[in-house]
Amino acid sequence: MFELTFFGTSAAVPSLKRGMPAFSLRFNELFLFDCGEGTQRQMMRYGVGFGRIKAVFISHLHLDHFLGFFGLAETLHLNEREEPLTVFAPKGFGEMIRAISPASDWKENYLDSNEINEGVLYEGRDFSISAFRVKHSKESYGFIFQEKDKVKFNEKKAKSLGIKGVLFKKIEKEGKVTVDGKTISLGEISWIRKGRKIVYSGDTRSCPAVYRAAEGADILIHESTYAEDRKDEAGSRGHSTAVEAAETAKKARVKHLILTHISGRYSTPSVLEKEAKKVFKNTTIAKDGLRVLLSPDGVIKIE
Repeated sequence: MFELTFFGTSAAVPSLKRGMPAFSLRFNELFLFDCGEGTQRQMMRYGVGFGRIKAVFISHLHLDHFLGFFGLAETLHLNEREEPLTVFAPKGFGEMIRAISPASDWKENYLDSNEINEGVLYEGRDFSISAFRVKHSKESYGFIFQEKDKVKFNEKKAKSLGIKGVLFKKIEKEGKVTVDGKTISLGEISWIRKGRKIVYSGDTRSCPAVYRAAEGADILIHESTYAEDRKDEAGSRGHSTAVEAAETAKKARVKHLILTHISGRYSTPSVLEKEAKKVFKNTTIAKDGLRVLLSPDGVIKIE
């Protein structure tokens, strides 16, 4: 099960109802994407243990997307976390860490800081996390969480052909086995379950890079700072409207669109959701505390 939890869904500044950008993705391990001001408190509020964070991914170096990282890191250090905290961020973030570390008494090897480049950043046993450039500030990124495809066996058919026990591992590794003089191929007794895919746009103008990254995704988390009446402002500030996000989702044939990074000028942001749904029906506007579950068979549950 994939589990997404949104801690901050506002743009630029916090409001009474929305914190600064941040959400987590749990899939065996816990990953944090962006870390706006107050993220650690929001994680406590919504029951996600920040002590289990495996890695943090910062989309770009605008303060609203990373200011909470230093407080979070200091808390983990004070709690005597033994495993280094891994962080991926654009060029310049490492210098900030080195500048603040003496004042915070961080150990030299406490943080594992990595500069983002396009491509695969992190690989687990059955997934990868990649970065792609988007159109916002000088160096801004979106992220792709991609589960690897899995071979699933038709056990009833396999057993009827005499395949059992260690032969399952053998045929998966070698592609075929011989049973009672008959060669059986992997394709005869198996099928491929397509790996699930979640894409986060970061802050961005509507651009081809997001469409290409999101193609066929189960979930696209797309910034939606403005309604359509402020489309020109969105363009000049390097952001997207709800309609533009919906158009990207529709073109990329994603299963579900989640809108986030909502401007504080929208006291009732349902206007953004309504505009987006006219273009792409399967749209949800995120709020702080929103949980999204994605099952192994691709069923999405919004809580």
